[in-house]
Amino acid sequence: MSHFPKLLSSQIAYDVARTMLDGFDKHYRLFREVSHQAKLKFEAGDWLGLQQIQRDRIAFYNQRVHETTVTLQDEYDAENIEDGIWQQIKLHYIGLLTNHHQPELAETFFNSVCTRILHRSYFNNDFIFVRPAISTEYIENEESPMRPTFRAYYPGSRDGMADCFERIVHNFQLERPFEDLRRDIGYVVRAVTETLGDFRIAPNFQIHVLSSLFFRNKSAFIIGRILNGDQTYPLAIPIVHAPSGRLALDTVLMRTEQLLILFSFTHSYFMVDMEIPSAYVTFLRDIMPRKPRAEIYTSLGLQKQGKNLFYRDFLHHLQHSSDRFIIAPGIRGLVMLVFTLPSYPYVFKVIKDFYPAPKETTRELVQSKYQLVKRHDRVGRMADTLEYSNVAFPLSRFDDALVRELEQHAPSMIEYQRARDGTDEIVVRHVYIERRMTPLNIYLQEGSDEQVEHGILEYGNAIKELMAANIFPGDMLYKNFGVTRHGRVVFYDYDEIEYLTDCNIRRVPTPRNEEEEMSGEVWYSVGRHDIFPETFRTFLLGDARVRAAFLRHHADFFDPALWQGHKDRLLAGHVHDFYAYHANERFVNRYGNPAAGCSPARRAA
Repeated sequence: MSHFPKLLSSQIAYDVARTMLDGFDKHYRLFREVSHQAKLKFEAGDWLGLQQIQRDRIAFYNQRVHETTVTLQDEYDAENIEDGIWQQIKLHYIGLLTNHHQPELAETFFNSVCTRILHRSYFNNDFIFVRPAISTEYIENEESPMRPTFRAYYPGSRDGMADCFERIVHNFQLERPFEDLRRDIGYVVRAVTETLGDFRIAPNFQIHVLSSLFFRNKSAFIIGRILNGDQTYPLAIPIVHAPSGRLALDTVLMRTEQLLILFSFTHSYFMVDMEIPSAYVTFLRDIMPRKPRAEIYTSLGLQKQGKNLFYRDFLHHLQHSSDRFIIAPGIRGLVMLVFTLPSYPYVFKVIKDFYPAPKETTRELVQSKYQLVKRHDRVGRMADTLEYSNVAFPLSRFDDALVRELEQHAPSMIEYQRARDGTDEIVVRHVYIERRMTPLNIYLQEGSDEQVEHGILEYGNAIKELMAANIFPGDMLYKNFGVTRHGRVVFYDYDEIEYLTDCNIRRVPTPRNEEEEMSGEVWYSVGRHDIFPETFRTFLLGDARVRAAFLRHHADFFDPALWQGHKDRLLAGHVHDFYAYHANERFVNRYGNPAAGCSPARRAA
């Protein structure tokens, strides 16, 4: 080990490492401040303010990476630092992380800054964290003062659950009063008892609750688990504002399936204050064992860490699979070239270089639409995307037809290079990665009558919820929507998306003469942002089964008044309520509690 003193002899290396960690620490301090603000805004009912800090937080990471990169360039000419010094920088950085509470996030931040400085050269160097260097296990065992990740409660018996749940709620120290907490606690105990059934209290009967509330939309969630013997049950209790202006517990969720939907990739990221994020992820993985750590980090607002873990998982899958990337089945898009790996549950989307008529767009505009979705409240109806630059794939794993398609439709987005092991690679300069779903058009074509009924009910609900969230999908063809494994219909094609408030909702004008009435062409003027809901019938109701189901469940869909009503409420500043659970699971519907009810505008997710 005699080479280490030489390796760590550079003061510049230490200073660069310290500067990079200072940049991360600033980022995470600001990240946590947003969670503190979320609590204040939730209690105040400042929903527009809550949406704003959620949007602002998305940009925090890149802002801090940019700031740190500029500092390193200005003060240390970082771009020209020699390789030997970069090796020392990484070693110093590892040393600085020894007692850090977010080491895995700090390593990812290091990678982001390093690759920003070294540009493409990072493909062939050892200066970044390809795998974790610092363990996140047992960080809480350190003696430094910190709030525990979760609190443990001991009801002792069935009769003790009410007092226990009341202590749980009070420990979050919400200043806004509850409408009737004892009533709501009674509902919680009743629901828990119904879910557990005729269970026997085991000696270790406990309730563990994460120490911070999870804020999203207009709700704050208590997240925990119930332990009884060798059984573990997830626990989620949403806190909402009742019509009286006071707080109420809205329901209790205790099935893993419910938690998976709550933390789905179709929802916006939670705002939650975490001293040790890895401990939160471990806790959540315990109650959602099928959910990858990458997705859990992302759902907690740590999307860069989620991206990092996702890519590591992806490389691991490539190493242990042998199938080839192919053009994704289904109708080809005009804007996106989509390919997939059959053994992997995701699709890869590349923006084409050329767009045939009638598409009128640009690469920059399409990218801005995807960024809009990233910042917006997705309300459980829009798929999240992972965005990557300069991704190297083994060329041998690409189907020949896919390579030809890329060369024909997106030549500026690919290049070829030789890997360090001598194999050929295809580098995709910019790609979006999304969860693979069954396209709704295929689901409707191949489904039973019952599935068609479900698909159309879900499709209409999805559009109406997007309307309420100020989103007009643009291209509403069924092929642009997917069906998740939970049976939910989700929108995933964003190149024509607009804010509903930017749209001009119009009725089709009455023909002025017989010639106009009989014309097969549009005879009236149509502005760029004009939408005509009456005309949606033409491309949505062609199939008889679909038409019957659509008119049964969503006959109002083609009435401009429905669309205009949503727009007017949005322009008046109204923020709709959205659920990540079914309406019949709410206490107001389950136990007939009128006080906890909300306006009819609230829809079940």
